[in-house]
Amino acid sequence: MKIGGREYATKGHTYVMGILNVTPDSFSDGGKWNDRDRALRHVEEMLKEGADLIDIGGESTRPGYTPVSPEEEIARVAPVIEAVKGNFDVPVSLDTYKAEVAQAGIAAGADLINDIWGLKYDERMAAVISGSGLPCCLMHNKESAGYRSFMEEVKAELSESLKLADQAGIHRDRILLDPGVGFAKSYEQNLEVIRRLECLGELGCPLLLGCSRKSVIGLTLGLPADQRVEGTLVTTVMGVMKGCMFVRVHDVEANVRAIKMTEAILYGAR
Repeated sequence: MKIGGREYATKGHTYVMGILNVTPDSFSDGGKWNDRDRALRHVEEMLKEGADLIDIGGESTRPGYTPVSPEEEIARVAPVIEAVKGNFDVPVSLDTYKAEVAQAGIAAGADLINDIWGLKYDERMAAVISGSGLPCCLMHNKESAGYRSFMEEVKAELSESLKLADQAGIHRDRILLDPGVGFAKSYEQNLEVIRRLECLGELGCPLLLGCSRKSVIGLTLGLPADQRVEGTLVTTVMGVMKGCMFVRVHDVEANVRAIKMTEAILYGAR
């Protein structure tokens, strides 16, 4: 899959997407990087640690988050996208579910759109992505956590996102799928979706796994967000073993090392 100027293998290796939240209220790092210079220093650090792609977000989507206007979100992310692209040779993903923000991010240089509502929140989003020719990541999400047959419904609802993409002309070879750990799922369901990732691989698109520092880890280990690195590493190892193309993480260096060790065991020394 081509993202920006780089080709990524869809099988056989798990890449690291480093998180850059330019928000005042993200659950684990709110306010740390919402200054241009600090953001750039953090990107430089993540790249030195082995990040393969940078994911920039301008609105916290933690439980109970306060939505921001498209104008405010654009003001947060567009200058940072421009600055990152102007200073580093790295593909950039924009984490947004709003078509207006996606358009501005694309104009600023974004290489991938990461939509946590899987094209279902803003009916214009699919057309914006299709018109840009960019790849996208479509995440599973819904209004509530009610399910009769959990994994079957997650799979069916991601299939609905793929149908919207097909209707808009977004080619399947430009789509990543995200199971949506932490979104519209109970604690037990979050564990299950990680355990059964291969079921979603049956949809035919590569997977992105985003578990970094999330509540499923905190609830399991009884730890606050800033002490969930080890738990995150276990989810990353699971992602590698299940064939995920990307993991989206805060702690880049530790996850890069975990991936390297896991892949050495699975595939032999390279």
